[in-house]
Amino acid sequence: MFNIKKITIGKKTVEPTVYEGVSRQKRFETLVKAYSNDLYRFAYWLCSNHSIADDLVQETFLRAWKALDKLEDEKKAKSWLITILRRENARRFERKSFDLVDIEEVVVEDKISLNPEQSLQKQQLHQAILDLDVDYREPLILQTIGGFKTSEIAQMLNLNLNTVNTRLFRARDQLRHKLCKDLNQISGAST
Repeated sequence: MFNIKKITIGKKTVEPTVYEGVSRQKRFETLVKAYSNDLYRFAYWLCSNHSIADDLVQETFLRAWKALDKLEDEKKAKSWLITILRRENARRFERKSFDLVDIEEVVVEDKISLNPEQSLQKQQLHQAILDLDVDYREPLILQTIGGFKTSEIAQMLNLNLNTVNTRLFRARDQLRHKLCKDLNQISGAST
């Protein structure tokens, strides 16, 4: 059995972390392996550009490396990294201005072979999500793509839990209305 010693600092007694004795490099490598794919997916949803998403993930891990000692609870590593990524994305707009491209001109290549109907539905859903206001889109993406609980989303976005629940409800409601409207337009055009 392990003999875990408690460390007393002033009046505070602290138990050593799970990573005591593990090098900083090893801790960081574990974070990168565990969360790089999730961070990339979220970054891509934020910017819809593969190279910018790669840059955001790289910058996120760079900042995480510098602040690794501040991560006290390893269970919160994913939300900590998502928060860093969101701030990195915001910094991207502070640093320089980007050339704007009309979203309808951007072609996203689908690497999975879908039939034409599935492909159209996927494009419609993706466009409908992009058409949502950022206040609704971001919590929806964090929940559906990131797999976060509403309480975690509230913490990451610095919002009240009820506000997050309301935004998620409204996002889904707006998506439902938009997709039903599109479906009615398609079926009306074919008759």
